[in-house]
Amino acid sequence: MLQIGKMNRLEVVDKLPFGFYLDGSQVERILLPNGSAPEGCEVGQMVNVFIYHDSEDRIIATSKIPLAQVNEVAVLKVKSLTRVGAFLDWGLEKDLLVPFSEQERPMSEGVEYVVYVFEDPETGRLAASTKLRDFLSEEGHDLKAGVEADLIICGRTDLGYKAVINGTHLGLIFKDEVFKPIRTGQQMKGFIKRIREDGKIDLCFQFHNEQARKELTELIIDDLIAHDGLSTLTDKSPPHEITQRFGASKNAYKKALGSLFKQKRILIDKTKITLVK
Repeated sequence: MLQIGKMNRLEVVDKLPFGFYLDGSQVERILLPNGSAPEGCEVGQMVNVFIYHDSEDRIIATSKIPLAQVNEVAVLKVKSLTRVGAFLDWGLEKDLLVPFSEQERPMSEGVEYVVYVFEDPETGRLAASTKLRDFLSEEGHDLKAGVEADLIICGRTDLGYKAVINGTHLGLIFKDEVFKPIRTGQQMKGFIKRIREDGKIDLCFQFHNEQARKELTELIIDDLIAHDGLSTLTDKSPPHEITQRFGASKNAYKKALGSLFKQKRILIDKTKITLVK
Protein backbone atom coordinates (compact mmCIF):
# COMPACT_ATOMS: atom_id res chain seq x y z
CA MET A 1 0.00 0.00 0.00
CA LEU A 2 1.35 3.42 -0.97
CA GLN A 3 2.40 5.50 2.06
CA ILE A 4 2.43 9.28 1.67
CA GLY A 5 5.27 10.85 3.65
CA LYS A 6 7.24 7.60 3.85
CA MET A 7 9.85 5.73 1.85
CA ASN A 8 8.23 3.24 -0.55
CA ARG A 9 9.64 0.54 -2.79
CA LEU A 10 8.00 0.87 -6.22
CA GLU A 11 8.51 -0.48 -9.71
CA VAL A 12 9.60 1.74 -12.63
CA VAL A 13 7.02 1.14 -15.36
CA ASP A 14 7.78 3.80 -17.98
CA LYS A 15 10.52 6.17 -19.10
CA LEU A 16 9.93 9.64 -20.55
CA PRO A 17 12.19 12.58 -21.53
CA PHE A 18 11.42 14.35 -18.23
CA GLY A 19 11.56 11.37 -15.89
CA PHE A 20 10.01 8.02 -15.03
CA TYR A 21 6.62 6.72 -14.03
CA LEU A 22 6.29 4.41 -11.04
CA ASP A 23 3.54 1.92 -10.32
CA GLY A 24 1.47 3.52 -7.58
CA SER A 25 -0.93 0.56 -7.33
CA GLN A 26 -4.14 2.10 -5.98
CA VAL A 27 -3.39 5.56 -7.45
CA GLU A 28 -2.39 6.74 -10.91
CA ARG A 29 1.21 6.33 -12.00
CA ILE A 30 3.59 8.46 -9.94
CA LEU A 31 6.15 10.74 -11.53
CA LEU A 32 9.81 10.40 -10.59
CA PRO A 33 11.53 13.42 -12.22
CA ASN A 34 14.98 12.96 -13.74
CA GLY A 35 16.58 15.18 -11.13
CA SER A 36 15.13 13.05 -8.33
CA ALA A 37 15.79 9.62 -9.84
CA PRO A 38 18.61 7.32 -8.69
CA GLU A 39 21.58 6.90 -11.00
CA GLY A 40 21.10 4.20 -13.61
CA CYS A 41 17.32 4.11 -13.18
CA GLU A 42 15.62 1.88 -15.80
CA VAL A 43 12.18 0.42 -16.55
CA GLY A 44 11.55 -2.78 -14.59
CA GLN A 45 13.69 -1.79 -11.62
CA MET A 46 12.42 -1.55 -8.06
CA VAL A 47 13.44 1.78 -6.50
CA ASN A 48 13.25 3.21 -2.98
CA VAL A 49 11.52 6.58 -3.12
CA PHE A 50 9.91 9.11 -0.80
CA ILE A 51 6.32 10.01 -1.71
CA TYR A 52 4.87 13.49 -1.12
CA HIS A 53 2.93 16.29 -2.86
CA ASP A 54 4.70 18.78 -5.12
CA SER A 55 3.94 22.53 -5.34
CA GLU A 56 1.04 21.78 -7.70
CA ASP A 57 -0.42 19.31 -5.19
CA ARG A 58 0.43 16.25 -7.32
CA ILE A 59 1.72 13.06 -5.73
CA ILE A 60 5.39 12.84 -6.69
CA ALA A 61 8.41 10.66 -5.91
CA THR A 62 12.05 11.34 -5.11
CA SER A 63 14.97 9.08 -4.27
CA LYS A 64 16.26 11.76 -1.90
CA ILE A 65 15.74 10.92 1.76
CA PRO A 66 14.17 13.81 3.73
CA LEU A 67 15.42 14.86 7.15
CA ALA A 68 12.10 13.69 8.60
CA GLN A 69 9.20 11.50 7.52
CA VAL A 70 5.56 11.58 8.57
CA ASN A 71 4.91 10.96 12.28
CA GLU A 72 8.53 11.75 13.15
CA VAL A 73 10.16 14.47 15.25
CA ALA A 74 13.08 16.39 13.79
CA VAL A 75 15.15 19.53 14.26
CA LEU A 76 14.67 21.67 11.13
CA LYS A 77 15.66 25.19 10.14
CA VAL A 78 13.24 27.86 8.91
CA LYS A 79 14.16 28.69 5.31
CA SER A 80 11.57 31.40 4.69
CA LEU A 81 8.52 33.14 6.15
CA THR A 82 5.41 33.73 4.04
CA ARG A 83 1.80 34.83 4.44
CA VAL A 84 0.73 31.21 5.04
CA GLY A 85 3.41 30.25 7.56
CA ALA A 86 7.04 29.23 7.90
CA PHE A 87 8.77 26.93 5.42
CA LEU A 88 11.38 24.48 6.69
CA ASP A 89 14.37 23.03 4.88
CA TRP A 90 13.95 19.25 5.12
CA GLY A 91 16.26 18.26 2.28
CA LEU A 92 13.75 18.12 -0.59
CA GLU A 93 12.92 20.39 -3.55
CA LYS A 94 9.68 21.52 -1.90
CA ASP A 95 10.08 22.97 1.58
CA LEU A 96 7.90 21.80 4.49
CA LEU A 97 5.20 24.19 5.74
CA VAL A 98 4.47 25.02 9.36
CA PRO A 99 1.12 26.85 9.18
CA PHE A 100 0.59 29.73 11.60
CA SER A 101 -2.02 27.60 13.37
CA GLU A 102 0.66 24.99 14.12
CA GLN A 103 3.21 27.39 15.60
CA GLU A 104 3.53 27.36 19.39
CA ARG A 105 5.19 30.76 19.08
CA PRO A 106 5.92 32.91 16.01
CA MET A 107 8.88 31.41 14.16
CA SER A 108 11.95 33.24 12.85
CA GLU A 109 13.89 32.76 9.63
CA GLY A 110 17.23 30.96 9.99
CA VAL A 111 16.35 29.46 13.40
CA GLU A 112 16.11 25.72 14.08
CA TYR A 113 12.98 24.29 15.73
CA VAL A 114 11.90 20.92 17.03
CA VAL A 115 8.89 19.92 14.94
CA TYR A 116 6.53 17.00 14.40
CA VAL A 117 5.76 16.02 10.79
CA PHE A 118 2.13 15.02 10.15
CA GLU A 119 -0.31 14.46 7.31
CA ASP A 120 -3.18 16.94 7.20
CA PRO A 121 -6.34 14.76 7.34
CA GLU A 122 -8.30 17.24 5.22
CA THR A 123 -5.82 17.84 2.38
CA GLY A 124 -3.52 14.83 2.62
CA ARG A 125 -0.53 17.18 2.43
CA LEU A 126 2.45 16.91 4.74
CA ALA A 127 3.03 19.72 7.24
CA ALA A 128 4.92 20.28 10.48
CA SER A 129 4.02 21.61 13.90
CA THR A 130 5.88 22.98 16.91
CA LYS A 131 2.84 22.15 19.10
CA LEU A 132 4.40 18.88 20.19
CA ARG A 133 1.88 18.23 22.96
CA ASP A 134 -0.81 17.75 20.31
CA PHE A 135 1.08 14.76 18.88
CA LEU A 136 3.24 13.29 21.66
CA SER A 137 2.12 11.71 24.92
CA GLU A 138 2.98 13.33 28.24
CA GLU A 139 1.89 10.23 30.16
CA GLY A 140 4.44 7.47 30.59
CA HIS A 141 2.51 4.57 32.10
CA ASP A 142 3.64 2.50 29.11
CA LEU A 143 7.31 3.33 29.78
CA LYS A 144 9.78 1.87 32.26
CA ALA A 145 12.02 3.77 34.67
CA GLY A 146 15.75 3.20 34.36
CA VAL A 147 15.69 2.66 30.61
CA GLU A 148 18.04 4.62 28.34
CA ALA A 149 16.30 6.87 25.82
CA ASP A 150 17.03 9.12 22.84
CA LEU A 151 16.23 12.70 23.83
CA ILE A 152 15.72 15.91 21.87
CA ILE A 153 15.68 19.06 24.02
CA CYS A 154 12.59 20.97 22.89
CA GLY A 155 12.09 23.81 25.35
CA ARG A 156 12.85 25.39 28.70
CA THR A 157 10.56 25.91 31.69
CA ASP A 158 10.95 27.33 35.19
CA LEU A 159 11.58 23.78 36.44
CA GLY A 160 14.11 22.72 33.81
CA TYR A 161 14.02 21.46 30.23
CA LYS A 162 11.35 19.68 28.21
CA ALA A 163 12.55 16.84 25.99
CA VAL A 164 11.13 14.51 23.35
CA ILE A 165 11.62 10.86 24.37
CA ASN A 166 12.24 8.36 21.55
CA GLY A 167 10.08 10.48 19.25
CA THR A 168 6.88 9.45 21.05
CA HIS A 169 6.66 11.09 24.49
CA LEU A 170 7.46 14.34 26.29
CA GLY A 171 9.28 14.49 29.61
CA LEU A 172 11.02 16.90 31.97
CA ILE A 173 14.66 17.20 33.03
CA PHE A 174 14.80 19.16 36.30
CA LYS A 175 17.42 21.89 36.60
CA ASP A 176 19.38 20.03 39.28
CA GLU A 177 19.84 17.13 36.84
CA VAL A 178 21.52 19.39 34.27
CA PHE A 179 25.26 19.56 34.84
CA LYS A 180 26.45 20.85 31.48
CA PRO A 181 25.18 23.48 29.01
CA ILE A 182 22.34 22.23 26.79
CA ARG A 183 20.22 23.95 24.16
CA THR A 184 16.91 23.52 22.37
CA GLY A 185 17.29 21.13 19.45
CA GLN A 186 20.19 19.26 21.00
CA GLN A 187 19.99 15.48 20.64
CA MET A 188 21.50 13.25 23.31
CA LYS A 189 21.15 10.10 25.35
CA GLY A 190 19.41 10.13 28.71
CA PHE A 191 17.38 7.99 31.09
CA ILE A 192 13.78 7.75 32.21
CA LYS A 193 14.26 8.55 35.88
CA ARG A 194 10.73 7.87 37.10
CA ILE A 195 7.06 7.86 36.14
CA ARG A 196 5.05 10.01 38.53
CA GLU A 197 1.61 9.02 39.85
CA ASP A 198 -0.03 11.40 37.37
CA GLY A 199 1.91 9.74 34.53
CA LYS A 200 4.32 12.63 33.96
CA ILE A 201 7.82 11.56 32.97
CA ASP A 202 10.97 12.72 34.77
CA LEU A 203 14.27 12.36 32.94
CA CYS A 204 17.95 12.48 33.84
CA PHE A 205 21.31 12.23 32.11
CA GLN A 206 22.70 9.80 34.68
CA PHE A 207 20.59 7.06 36.20
CA HIS A 208 21.55 6.88 39.86
CA ASN A 209 21.18 3.20 40.67
CA GLU A 210 22.86 1.65 43.68
CA GLN A 211 25.98 0.67 41.77
CA ALA A 212 26.42 4.16 40.28
CA ARG A 213 26.01 5.79 43.71
CA LYS A 214 28.56 3.42 45.24
CA GLU A 215 31.07 4.15 42.48
CA LEU A 216 30.66 7.91 42.99
CA THR A 217 31.18 7.69 46.76
CA GLU A 218 34.40 5.75 46.23
CA LEU A 219 35.58 8.33 43.69
CA ILE A 220 35.03 11.04 46.29
CA ILE A 221 37.02 9.09 48.91
CA ASP A 222 39.86 8.49 46.42
CA ASP A 223 39.88 12.19 45.57
CA LEU A 224 40.09 13.12 49.26
CA ILE A 225 42.96 10.72 49.82
CA ALA A 226 44.79 12.20 46.82
CA HIS A 227 44.39 15.70 48.33
CA ASP A 228 45.54 14.91 51.88
CA GLY A 229 42.00 14.33 53.15
CA LEU A 230 40.67 17.76 52.26
CA SER A 231 38.48 19.13 49.44
CA THR A 232 36.96 22.54 48.88
CA LEU A 233 34.45 21.05 46.43
CA THR A 234 31.32 21.15 48.61
CA ASP A 235 27.62 20.71 47.92
CA LYS A 236 27.52 24.47 47.36
CA SER A 237 30.09 24.40 44.54
CA PRO A 238 29.08 25.28 40.95
CA PRO A 239 27.68 22.30 38.98
CA HIS A 240 30.31 22.57 36.24
CA GLU A 241 33.15 22.18 38.78
CA ILE A 242 31.55 19.01 40.15
CA THR A 243 31.02 17.62 36.65
CA GLN A 244 34.59 18.44 35.63
CA ARG A 245 36.05 16.49 38.54
CA PHE A 246 33.62 13.60 38.91
CA GLY A 247 31.54 13.50 35.73
CA ALA A 248 28.39 13.65 37.86
CA SER A 249 25.51 16.05 38.39
CA LYS A 250 25.40 18.31 41.43
CA ASN A 251 22.34 16.43 42.66
CA ALA A 252 24.17 13.08 42.50
CA TYR A 253 27.20 14.59 44.22
CA LYS A 254 25.12 15.99 47.08
CA LYS A 255 23.49 12.59 47.62
CA ALA A 256 26.88 10.88 47.62
CA LEU A 257 28.21 13.34 50.21
CA GLY A 258 25.13 12.74 52.35
CA SER A 259 25.69 9.00 52.20
CA LEU A 260 29.36 9.34 53.18
CA PHE A 261 28.44 11.70 56.04
CA LYS A 262 25.91 9.20 57.41
CA GLN A 263 28.59 6.52 57.23
CA LYS A 264 30.83 8.88 59.26
CA ARG A 265 33.51 8.73 56.55
CA ILE A 266 33.58 12.50 55.99
CA LEU A 267 32.88 15.77 57.77
CA ILE A 268 31.06 18.58 55.94
CA ASP A 269 31.04 22.32 56.54
CA LYS A 270 30.33 25.35 54.37
CA THR A 271 33.80 25.60 52.83
CA LYS A 272 35.33 22.13 52.84
CA ILE A 273 34.94 18.36 52.97
CA THR A 274 37.25 16.51 55.37
CA LEU A 275 38.07 12.80 55.31
CA VAL A 276 37.60 11.06 58.67
CA LYS A 277 40.76 9.12 59.41
